[in-house]
Amino acid sequence: MPENMENLVDVTASLQFEDLLKKTGKSLTVVHFLAPWAPQCTQMNDVLAELAKEHSQTTFVKLEAEAVPEVSEKYEISSVPTFLFFKSGEMIDRLDGAHAPELSKKVQKLATNTARPVGTGDSPKEDLNERLKKLINAAPCMLFMKGSPQEPRCGFSRQIIQIFKDQSVQYSTFDILSDEEVRQGLKTYSNWPTYPQVYASGELVGGLDIIKELAESGELDNTLPKAVTLEQRLKSIINKNSVMLFMKGNKETPKCGFSRQILEIMNSTGVDYDTFDILQDEEVRQGLKTYSNWPTYPQLYVKGDLIGGLDIVKELQEGSELTSVLKGE
Repeated sequence: MPENMENLVDVTASLQFEDLLKKTGKSLTVVHFLAPWAPQCTQMNDVLAELAKEHSQTTFVKLEAEAVPEVSEKYEISSVPTFLFFKSGEMIDRLDGAHAPELSKKVQKLATNTARPVGTGDSPKEDLNERLKKLINAAPCMLFMKGSPQEPRCGFSRQIIQIFKDQSVQYSTFDILSDEEVRQGLKTYSNWPTYPQVYASGELVGGLDIIKELAESGELDNTLPKAVTLEQRLKSIINKNSVMLFMKGNKETPKCGFSRQILEIMNSTGVDYDTFDILQDEEVRQGLKTYSNWPTYPQLYVKGDLIGGLDIVKELQEGSELTSVLKGE
């Protein structure tokens, strides 16, 4: 039987997640956003359990991304597994993908930095400035507001959230009402006395009035990052390599007979190609069916255009046309 570790917990609700972050305080909290259908998430859960044994002062959280959408949306979780690292209720780092060595390294580093020895000579102001700097740079676009995107706590914050929504801005937020030290410190740090405050790539853009001006002049598009739509994401993946194969599993470990067969055919051509494992990303798996109007997998693309599935690839091979099609000739 596995050990029942108090520092390894399952979170199933948004309020439970918020309470947990408050309770863990300044100690490190590592959150695994997962999907039960993804084998990589199962593997990383095993890694998490081992890390929980090694780091008893760190809290490790398992959270099913689709079951708690408010939390997933707030932290812009677009694929699984994703790991977020928190201290004092704020996100301080992020790791996308199943990278066990990198996860262990980050936990080791961040857990070590949790408790500072007394008398290190750093002043509280230096500590706060360092903290503010990390917060400002926590995402390409950071909005410091009252409340959250789902529940803005003042009219100005509500207005800016609406502008961001209308303009499809990709952003993360920090609730200044949850941390008085940050609320007061940021005013001095950035020499900007009011909220909300918007930062892009660590630089202050301004408050509501400036965001309104940028939106009205059309300059906001060039100032803040755009949220990536599913269609944009699919286009990007399809064009990642001139030949892309969407399959179950990967080149080393195909997870179905059709995928195994198409790999054998592809490898026999000697043409370079990349693969995408649809089992790791349900959004891509379902979205691509609609995007390309092709309901099954595997799917093969050349220079962004759908060639077809296994049957078509077999036909092309039998007609000695496959290699020239893959080369885009």
